[in-house]
Amino acid sequence: MRAVGMRRRWPAPGAFLGALLLLACAPDRQELRLVGTVERTQIELVAPVSETIVAVQGERGERVAAGHVIVQLDATFARAERARAEAALAGERTGEAVARDELARVRRLRTSRVASEQDLDRARLAHDEATAHLREAEAQLDAARKREADLSLTSPVDGVLDQLSFDPGERVPAGAVVAVVLSDAAPWVRVWVPEPSLAHVLPGTPAEVRIDGLASALHGRVLDVARDPEFTPHYALTERDRVHLVYETRVGILDAPARLRPGIPAQVQLLGSADLATAP
Repeated sequence: MRAVGMRRRWPAPGAFLGALLLLACAPDRQELRLVGTVERTQIELVAPVSETIVAVQGERGERVAAGHVIVQLDATFARAERARAEAALAGERTGEAVARDELARVRRLRTSRVASEQDLDRARLAHDEATAHLREAEAQLDAARKREADLSLTSPVDGVLDQLSFDPGERVPAGAVVAVVLSDAAPWVRVWVPEPSLAHVLPGTPAEVRIDGLASALHGRVLDVARDPEFTPHYALTERDRVHLVYETRVGILDAPARLRPGIPAQVQLLGSADLATAP
């Protein structure tokens, strides 16, 4: 399972040119308007091995709670492996107990000078070996239980079941994404800040977010700004072309509606300057 974080993308031409136009028309303003898209944390549930889906508990668009089993893969072989590991552990526990009793017996005999120091050394060695085998069996059982549990693909967060890639009865390949959950965590807007305005954009900088279909603006603030620039088109990095540099930036939405989906276009207005920015 993994959460999809920030990924490097080339800025859309419209967003890039729009940012430059606004910057050129109002170079002294402390408000920067940018366009971007709404993003949410997406949790991908991945099949650990190639197995058959025996059950799907949920439908697209349905809310799921953290810990809810969404997809169950066939665990027949995993249960058999766990049973073998449990049997092996039981045998090693018996062997360790026998070796421990034998060591105690030889120690008593050694105290009475019936057993030799060599006999005591052999008993110690046998007990150490039995203890090592016991620990190995315990580790193998833990691994078998983990492999069995991994076949129950659960949501790690509260959210909405956004995608189901397979149906019950299908055999999925190892590493395939079988479901995607949209986290209830606050969404953000991905925008690109032109290089001349970078000095005024810090984490915590307040922002206003407008989305088509919503009557009022939403409140936001800058979450982070990429360290490495991107530029479109591929001009040489010269003083003349520095204006073409942009930095990928995430602007968190503080009061987003619960059903706000990723991919929706948004307009972001960054307010104030670096002097007004506050740390998150």
